Amino acid sequence: MTYKRGEIWWYKLKWQGHTIRQSTHQGNNRVAERMEAAHRTRLAEGSLGIHPEKVPTLGAFIRDRITPHFQATFAEKTQTLTLYTVALRRVLAHPIAQLPLDQITAQAITAYTVHLQAADLATASVNRYLSTLRRTFHLAQEWSITSKTLPTVHMLPGEHHRNRVISSQEEIAYLEAASPLLKQVAAILTDCGLRPEECFRLRWDHITADTLAIPYGTGKTARAARTIPTTPRVQAILSTRHSAANGQHWVFPAPTASGHIEKSTLRKPHTAACRSAKIERFPLYTLRHTCLTRWAPHMDPWTLAYLAGHADMGTTRKYVHPQTATIQAALARVTAAQKIAGDTPGGTHAESGQDGLTPKTAPIN
Repeated sequence: MTYKRGEIWWYKLKWQGHTIRQSTHQGNNRVAERMEAAHRTRLAEGSLGIHPEKVPTLGAFIRDRITPHFQATFAEKTQTLTLYTVALRRVLAHPIAQLPLDQITAQAITAYTVHLQAADLATASVNRYLSTLRRTFHLAQEWSITSKTLPTVHMLPGEHHRNRVISSQEEIAYLEAASPLLKQVAAILTDCGLRPEECFRLRWDHITADTLAIPYGTGKTARAARTIPTTPRVQAILSTRHSAANGQHWVFPAPTASGHIEKSTLRKPHTAACRSAKIERFPLYTLRHTCLTRWAPHMDPWTLAYLAGHADMGTTRKYVHPQTATIQAALARVTAAQKIAGDTPGGTHAESGQDGLTPKTAPIN
């Protein structure tokens, strides 16, 4: 039989003394009935010795299908691949990996979530691991590995999002306290809105007199490749470094495996600069948020998204954090516009309220 829960149809059937309830994820009862019939057929075929292909365990599916898929898909996105690899190792180390895909329950997912929380991980880290599990489930159903609808993997609430913006005063104090190399990198991040890794990997053939070209990008889409105009401050930094390049093709060469500076190169100088400037420590990525927030009031959202290297406006929105001064300036412009709209000969519009800005008021007796 089929029945409805909210807008979704479910079916219930009995087989060999067991009651089976299953959501169809459909809003059409006829489709739900066909799905119920198909389920009965599969059960009958199994009882007659006509067994469908055995559903693999979650661990076997990850090792045989998911890991090769991620390695091929994210071969050029090392950070994304590393995140997925670490997350999959977490799953494989938990008992949930021993369960066949069609026997994974919401309780098993809850047990895995509790296990992650017990490891004293930040909420953001737990959610990244859970999102990898959710992606694994989606692929299992997309590839028809199991006909059963797998349970939903829910993210934890309370995840901390980057919303800090460095003030002009903090920027001045930080740059004064920073080492020469850190000062140059921080200025480029603040003025050009690059991801730190994009700055670390800058090459001289990416740079013209007044632009930086990011031909490869480090983001999740092709939009990460872009060209960004430079400021006089950045142009002066690049000119100084080019004079001392000595044939190096990296703008920021370093004795690392990659040949250029890495996040670890600046970790200690950054901590020391924050401490010396007496400001709360922040990730270098905050300087990208700072730049995009400063740009936002002065350009249209499409240009901002392009310069940020985003394919989705929704992503760009997360990088813009309106500040008190920006809000006050916007309200001042609205007030000025209202005054101009109401300042007509004879005050006709202001008195009648026909300008759409000034409400019509009754005379005071």
